[in-house]
Amino acid sequence: MRTKSLKKNKINVVTLGCSKNVYDSEILMGQLRANNKEVVHEEEGNIVVINTCGFIANAKEESVNTILEYVQKKQEGEVDKVFVTGCLSERYKPDLQKEIPDVDQYFGTTELPGLLKALGADYKHELIGERLTTTPKNYAYLKIAEGCDRPCSFCAIPIMRGKHRSTPIEDLVTEAEKLAANGVKELILIAQDLTYYGLDLYKKRELAKLLKALAKVEGIEWIRLHYAFPTGFPMDVLDVMREEPKICNYIDIPLQHISDPILKSMRRGTTKAKTTKLLKEFRAAVPEMAIRTTLIVGYPGETEEDFQTLKEWVRETRFERLGCFTYSHEENTHAYNLEDDVPEEVKMQRANEIMEIQSQISWELNQAKIGQTFRVLIDRKEGNYYVGRTEYDSPDVDNEVLISADNGYLRTGDFYDVKIHAAEDFDLYGEAFD
Repeated sequence: MRTKSLKKNKINVVTLGCSKNVYDSEILMGQLRANNKEVVHEEEGNIVVINTCGFIANAKEESVNTILEYVQKKQEGEVDKVFVTGCLSERYKPDLQKEIPDVDQYFGTTELPGLLKALGADYKHELIGERLTTTPKNYAYLKIAEGCDRPCSFCAIPIMRGKHRSTPIEDLVTEAEKLAANGVKELILIAQDLTYYGLDLYKKRELAKLLKALAKVEGIEWIRLHYAFPTGFPMDVLDVMREEPKICNYIDIPLQHISDPILKSMRRGTTKAKTTKLLKEFRAAVPEMAIRTTLIVGYPGETEEDFQTLKEWVRETRFERLGCFTYSHEENTHAYNLEDDVPEEVKMQRANEIMEIQSQISWELNQAKIGQTFRVLIDRKEGNYYVGRTEYDSPDVDNEVLISADNGYLRTGDFYDVKIHAAEDFDLYGEAFD
């Protein structure tokens, strides 16, 4: 059955999952545009490419449901072809081909040239940094490495993304220059593990050197660090953060847990004492730093004592930003050999308890900001408010600053000084002035 009314050969790229997938979709779309293909992001098109996530159970379910949705549209004649790529496809391709055969073709995470060929396009090696960005114009993700060499017991990323592979500094600078030329002011550096950057290419950790090079790019005003691993953290990064105004006083360092028995079973290569010492060193080196972390509760064997240790540590550490997830039992990971023995309702209760503690901490920290003035980057207008962020906040996951539109026009993508006059758990309210 042919599609009824849609314009022919418009390629719709649908992105699921994390910022790394957003980046991969943008690269795909840039390649398609360079091949003179008409491409859109999550709009209507008669050819659909679904970039899937396969990380944990909820994400896998969303990916499968999205595939089934578009297969049904294909059967009903609303789309002509459905292609699937990304982590779910990399991890479960034989199963997917068997269970959902109506998909035209499945591709893994490293098969971009093959996917492009299926879409009638050629892979253009010369397109360093050419992307069709899907984020608001003022910020963009910059993936500095692919894959991961860490042995974490709960994580399936090495299965889906392979070994760590750093992108050369000069290529990343070129990409940053092109993004800046298109109006991007904030770079959000992402990888499975930022702190490993450079070990494969330069035989030593070179994140600090990369930051210095990116800071020289004209037009880029903020550079933000996501997904740093605590073991082997290159401390010279803190010197660059303190000395270079463009590097945001912010770091996302997923610590996962703090109880020593759980850390050992998770194969994190650290202890409660070492982690606590590292965080004290962070705050001593960069006193204004906002530290974001993520935690996992309900890991196999997590006792009530382990959980109480985690709760007390969260209270003591007072993270500026924190997210909490329930453990997902993933096949082919080391932890899959363990019994998933914490009941789902206990996992949820523990996650809720952690977030209640964090909500109170965030409220207290935000109250202290009332009366202060912050530099704020405006992301969008929503209802009667302009919505922006300080350097201590990343898009989608952190606090936002709301500024009433009644007080005057603000340009999206511009910076303003904003004086805070009210605060909630995760939102600040302020007034902008020139």
